[in-house]
Amino acid sequence: MEDNQAPLQVEIDEAVARGLYTNLALITHSETEFLLDFLFLQPQTPKTKVLTRLITSPVHAKRLLWALKDNIDKYEARHGAISAGQTPTEPRAGVYQ
Repeated sequence: MEDNQAPLQVEIDEAVARGLYTNLALITHSETEFLLDFLFLQPQTPKTKVLTRLITSPVHAKRLLWALKDNIDKYEARHGAISAGQTPTEPRAGVYQ
């Protein structure tokens, strides 16, 4: 890819810019797509709803993984290690909390 491309111009609606807080992700996939469901699970509440669902290709999911890894590395270099508990040896069927 050449470097002479025009810079990407991104617009964002006010409601989208506010964002949504999530503390739970359900991740599933098929042969052609990855589905990422984001939820907010309140303490002592056994029920929640999906706040938003992202559907993407396997190629884009891998690029997202790389981008998250790069950003986490940069964050930890500046602010210190993020304590996320133990790395699960077998996550619960695509549930990441």
